[in-house]
Amino acid sequence: MMRKKRNDRNYILYRIESPETGDAYIGLTVAVGRAFLRSVKVRVQKHLSRAKTENKDWTFCNFLRDNPEVTLRYEVIEVVRGRKPAYQRERELIAALVPSLNTF
Repeated sequence: MMRKKRNDRNYILYRIESPETGDAYIGLTVAVGRAFLRSVKVRVQKHLSRAKTENKDWTFCNFLRDNPEVTLRYEVIEVVRGRKPAYQRERELIAALVPSLNTF
């Protein structure tokens, strides 16, 4: 028997900011257990790794490649239950806050 796909996971909306430049990025990742900040840290590491190894022409990747020594601060904005509500909330936050490093 097939297992029903879960749709009640926690998703973390996070913000990454460069204190030097004031540039910011808003993103979304799946929560690993209750370790919300740690989940964001792992996601930030993935952003850094992808910027170095993949040739994506995304604003955030270009910023990371152009500023390899930049300091990044990250924070949990909120935790949302369920995939659809999380993606909807991410779009709302990006529209409201207009972060400079999100690709529109």
